[in-house]
Amino acid sequence: MPRPIHPHFLRQLELKEQPLIDLFQDLRSFVLDLHPEANELLYHTHALTAVFSVSDKLTDAYVMLPIYTAHVNLGFNKGTLLQDPHRLLQGTGNLIRHIPVAAPADYRNAQVKALVKAAIDFAIADMDKPSKVKGTTISKIK
Repeated sequence: MPRPIHPHFLRQLELKEQPLIDLFQDLRSFVLDLHPEANELLYHTHALTAVFSVSDKLTDAYVMLPIYTAHVNLGFNKGTLLQDPHRLLQGTGNLIRHIPVAAPADYRNAQVKALVKAAIDFAIADMDKPSKVKGTTISKIK
């Protein structure tokens, strides 16, 4: 059974247009299918964002799904440190890179799957100590 969306997040998500909601839900399922033990950290700052981490810490996060007014991205928290042989990642920040998402075909493919798995592996290897928290959702939304 898929992990339910936290009520704090869902309340904000439901304010978006239905196609964007559907795209986010499918993208979220894609990430959780690849890493069911992921912790999901939820934020609402400049964007409504679900962040996936190997611990309960943002510093151990590997991907994020920021939802803006009319689009969603598949963000990689340490994207500049990942091998990107297919040149999928965009952005100019010091660490974060993203893949713009307009349809499931933008991420439901072997190249993106491999990139997400590489980000998970990198996050596990990079974390300070193993996490006791697994597969939980932590809302930072009031």
